[in-house]
Amino acid sequence: MNRFHVHLNVADLSASIRFYNELFAMPPTVQKADYAKWMLDDPRINFAISHTGRAPGIDHLGLQVDSGDELSALGQRLDAAGGTVVPEEAAVCCYAQADKLWTADPQGTRWETFHTFGEATTYYDPDVGCAGEGAAACAPSPPIAAKPVAAGCCATSASCG
Repeated sequence: MNRFHVHLNVADLSASIRFYNELFAMPPTVQKADYAKWMLDDPRINFAISHTGRAPGIDHLGLQVDSGDELSALGQRLDAAGGTVVPEEAAVCCYAQADKLWTADPQGTRWETFHTFGEATTYYDPDVGCAGEGAAACAPSPPIAAKPVAAGCCATSASCG
């Protein structure tokens, strides 16, 4: 079953965690010094927040799938939609390991589709699925996402799934 994904950049992680704990009536499934994630079943959503230096607000939207086959099928749909699809295999990002496909809609909203298959001890790993851009960087910047890019999702941004 697919799960909708929303990732917000926040200015005050602690205040945001308190707010979303109350809104969702549960603590985060994952909580780190710069990141928190709630895996909710009602509504079925992967809701993540981070404080990594980007402007507060929506960083990207996405769909999380349960298998590599589902990711491949979703990739075909993204390709048919006409945007540039940027694959990223075995990415270490947001304290998880996942295969990802990135694209942008016609307005430039970044979309991450991904299959998570493991945990990670770091927010990102520049040697595994990333282009090595300094600090936590896991998704193409909005202007780049709508254009072809050579590097994977970690090329130029400070946030991910």
